[in-house]
Amino acid sequence: MCKSRKSIDVAQPRLSRQPQSRQSQRTSKSFESSLPVDPSSGDNFINSSSNIHSHQSSSYSKSSISSRSSLSSLRDSLPENPHIYGFPDVCVATNNFHAKPFSSSSSSSSWHCTLQGKDVIIFQRKLRRSMELADLCRKLSVICRSHHSSLIKLLGASMSGNYIYLVYDFTEGANLANCLRNPKNPSFTVLSKWVSRMQIAADLAHGLDYIHHCSGLETGFTHNHIKSTSIIIAEDSFNAKICHFGTAELCGEVTETSKTDSNSKSLVRTGSKVMRIEGTRGYMAPELQFSGMVTQKCDVYAFGVVLLELLSGQESLRYVVDEESGGYSRVSVIDSAKVAVADGVGGVRKWVDKRLKDSYPLEVAEKMVELALECLEEDPAKRPDMGLVVGRISKLYLESNNWAEKLGMPIDFSVSLAPR
Repeated sequence: MCKSRKSIDVAQPRLSRQPQSRQSQRTSKSFESSLPVDPSSGDNFINSSSNIHSHQSSSYSKSSISSRSSLSSLRDSLPENPHIYGFPDVCVATNNFHAKPFSSSSSSSSWHCTLQGKDVIIFQRKLRRSMELADLCRKLSVICRSHHSSLIKLLGASMSGNYIYLVYDFTEGANLANCLRNPKNPSFTVLSKWVSRMQIAADLAHGLDYIHHCSGLETGFTHNHIKSTSIIIAEDSFNAKICHFGTAELCGEVTETSKTDSNSKSLVRTGSKVMRIEGTRGYMAPELQFSGMVTQKCDVYAFGVVLLELLSGQESLRYVVDEESGGYSRVSVIDSAKVAVADGVGGVRKWVDKRLKDSYPLEVAEKMVELALECLEEDPAKRPDMGLVVGRISKLYLESNNWAEKLGMPIDFSVSLAPR
């Protein structure tokens, strides 16, 4: 059973102990004086890090009053006012960033807390490149107005120095990686039914298709963080929800300057001599590893990896002991799936997760593996668009439901993700 409910795997040193450069201070002040005001917030603008311990300073009040008219005009120009949280509110909610992190990695941190009466996850991330204020506000507005059952909703944001704080709605559940591979009991999985895994595949496909084509931006969005640990299986509905929607866009990882197809955007190199590639080993498309350029087709590639994990229960990439040499050998779920397909019908049956106990429609399983491998084509142009993927998975999901009904198997599930 899944004990962990972590949805964001990120970390960063304490912001309160990080000095800001003059350039970052100027960026923060510009952002503060130009963003719309949320009437429900107790603060009138996003404060800089120097105001963490002085929420009611006179300079804070004067700056708030002088910028009221410009804030009002910018707010009125937006289709819907995004929620702008005051930085002091973020500090209070996270106990000045000394609260226990909800999850962490080498690049960012997150905290599960209460902010203005709402149960939220505050996700801290460093800005990768400068962005025009109007462009940032426009994207924030579009993302906050986006609604889809397969996406964890972005409630708003705050900013200080070189860091942006993204506030997401909290969803009770566990991440897909822990649901498939319970850390304390590898032989157990809450996803023991074929139809439940097909439902998750359909949820993810619809959510990613929405991000690419229906989220409100003319060219669509690019997610850039698709992986099994960034997918939450909600405990109440047992549906899959994608985390981090909007992170790549608002943190400056993605730009609209280069298009490789009709609706793609790409990541551009920064002015730094060292190029930083945002990605996770095992999920990165070949072109992303080679050039650092990411498009929506990179999302399709990562989705293909997650699909293979869902079908096999295996990790995307792992290292096992080589009995002959005594060293370690690299095992990829992509390579094992290709071998299974090459071996024919028997190969796929042996490859699919043994914990399903051979209780699944083999023909559907074969088609799902083939679809996943199409998403993993080395040439991005050969990978299918997510709109086509949605259609094919939806059809296979209906076939799975029909198969389960004929066998008299339950289709609706009530599963607890609490620790066992």
